This record gives sequence, C-alpha cells and structure tokens, in this order.
Amino acid sequence: LPSSLRTLPGKPFPPGATVTARGINFAVFARNATRLFLCLFPDPCGTEEIRIPLDPERNRTGDMWHVLVCDIPKTWAYAWRAEGPYDPEAGHRYNSHKLLIDPYAKALVGRFVWDSPALLGYRREEGDLSFSTEDSAPYVPKCVIVEDDFDWEGDTPLRIPLKDSIIYEVHVRGFTRHPSSGVSHPGTFKGFRQKIPYLKDLGITCVELLPIFEFDENENVRHNPFTGEKLVNYWGYSSISFFAPKASYGTDAKPGTSLREFKELVKDLHRAGIEVILDVVYNHTAEGDHLGPTFCFKGLDNSVYYMLEENKRFYRNYSGCGNTLNCNHPIVRDFVLDSLRYWVVECHVDGFRFDLASILGRGPDGTVLENPPLLERIAHDPLLAHCK
Repeated sequence: LPSSLRTLPGKPFPPGATVTARGINFAVFARNATRLFLCLFPDPCGTEEIRIPLDPERNRTGDMWHVLVCDIPKTWAYAWRAEGPYDPEAGHRYNSHKLLIDPYAKALVGRFVWDSPALLGYRREEGDLSFSTEDSAPYVPKCVIVEDDFDWEGDTPLRIPLKDSIIYEVHVRGFTRHPSSGVSHPGTFKGFRQKIPYLKDLGITCVELLPIFEFDENENVRHNPFTGEKLVNYWGYSSISFFAPKASYGTDAKPGTSLREFKELVKDLHRAGIEVILDVVYNHTAEGDHLGPTFCFKGLDNSVYYMLEENKRFYRNYSGCGNTLNCNHPIVRDFVLDSLRYWVVECHVDGFRFDLASILGRGPDGTVLENPPLLERIAHDPLLAHCK
C-alpha cells in the first residue's frame, strides 16, 4: 500500500462508496466470502491496481465488509475482488481473479470486452465446474466516486393524477440520434432536453424512458448475416449497474457527466410540466446463466442474489435471460428498495415501469407469493408510496 494512503476500519453502512471528512468509506455485502480486496485504480483507464486486503476481524461487521481509505483522490476508480468457495453445485462462484463492480456504484468508467474469456469464472473449454485464473481487470469497467451535489433550484414532484396523465414512451438515444432531430448533442440526455418544446406541443404530461441504467451495448456477440457488422444491444434491458445512468448518454466520458446531465433533464422536464418515469429491470442482470460472465453479484454472493435450482449450479430462469434476481430475499429486497429510493430522492424521478414485474412477486424457490414482501414494501415505503 502506498505510504500516502492510510486505512481505518470504516463503517458497514451505507453500502457503496461514501465521501466522508476523513476519506472515502467503502462497504459491500458478501456473506459467504472468506476475504475481500478493495481494488483502487489511480488512472481509471489505466492498468495500475492497488489492492487493499480486508481483515475479517477488522473490516467485517456481520455480512458487511468495509474499509475507510484516507486521503484518496476522488478521481480514482475502484472495484472489488472476493475470495471464497468456488463450488457451483453448492451455489458459490467466488474467484478473486475476477474484478467485481460495486452493486451500489453511482457511475462506471470504461467498457466491457464482452467476448473475452477472462470475464468467465471458469475455463471456457472445460465448462463451469473448472476454475479460471485469468485476470478480468482489463476487460471490466471500474466504479467511480460521485458526490450527489446538485442544485435542484426548488424542484418538487408535479404529482399529476394518473387519470390525467398522457405518457410518452421513448428511448433516450433513439429519440435524437438521427440528424433530422436537429439537436446539437444527438443520442444523449442533453440532446433530449432540446426536444422538450416538441414534447410540450404534443400535450404529453410524462415521459417514460426506456432503460437508462448502465448496460453494455456490445454484449451481443452476433453479427448481421448480410453485412458482417457486429450487432449491438440497443434497448438496454440487461442491467449491469442499478444506481448508475448509462455513461454514453452523457456528452463526454468524464465520470459523473451522465448523472449530472440526467438530473438537468429531469429538472427541465419538470419545469415544462412533464413528469419522468423510468423503465426499470430488476428481474435479472447481465451476468446470464451458469455459462455467463462473473463481474458483480455472482462473485460477491451468487447464492443470495440469484434464484437457483435444486442443483445450485443452475439458475431459475423465469426472465428468459439466463438468470432471475432473488428479489424477495431480504438482502436483495433492500438492494432494490435502495435503488428505487436513490432515483426518487437524488434524481427526482416521478415513478417506475417494472419490466416483467411478475418476478417481483416470486419467492426464492420461484413460488408465486400471495403477499410478496417486496411489492408490499414498495407500496408502503415512505419515499416510494406516492410515486407512480
């Protein structure tokens, strides 16, 4: 550890990276891990990695691992590595060779190299019961530290009655990507702002934005059979990070740009009398099935975050996308609620459209629950109950 960096035990809450007077506190849930490493990157796009091993006696409270790093520049990026059992048939896929995104990261920098075998926790040619020692760090985006300081200038919820709402479903990039849109920043939150007078003229009262959470447009490995051109994920229904707006919807690659410009869009839409609903995908993640990559939840606590079959090597696939988020497990339930609250409190979002919402009503074994705890919590949550 460089002499310029000092560490303290830190605190278990809140999860994620929190700026304090003494430095930055990092906290993450990993119940079945035996050891965690906080990985710091002085250059977010560089290869230098500083690993801080966390002592289970000093840096663990219950199932939360934590450390406070003093005097760390806020421009540095970070991620995690976790040690623990690699036993897919018992539901555990720990592999410290795989860099892990913080589930509570507010912004990501860099891109996936989605077709790299280094993203897999196993050796591709031998199947998922094998163990990969290839380092995934060069192929995974890093987390960046973002402070939630923004001048909302008195912005408050519009609270338009649902019976009076006219909702316009729209894709942020597609709305202004074509030159005919006439905007100066096509395909971005900033470009979208330039079309607010047009939306106002239509008479709509609310925009429902198709997924804006960070996703990898290059995860599709298929090609156009006529042109050979690589196909991309346009829609974004395969979330990577549930607190981070998509970086490429910002006008530049600087960390935090996308979040700031999204807040500016929400503020301007509210000024025009237009509410904002987010299309959100909490039913699955982009980590896929037993043959999918390991870059976040799988490597932190696979058996908690996902619904697994009786043979825990395999995933219950109610989403049709390879895995199903274990939404009614108490830990995952809190994660979903924390994410929803973040978008309401810090980004002034007015409501949500839940993709494949029936999954939010299933128990850990896939059973359809009579009174699903997550849906009940959302309905009665003091910060969410009045959202659309």
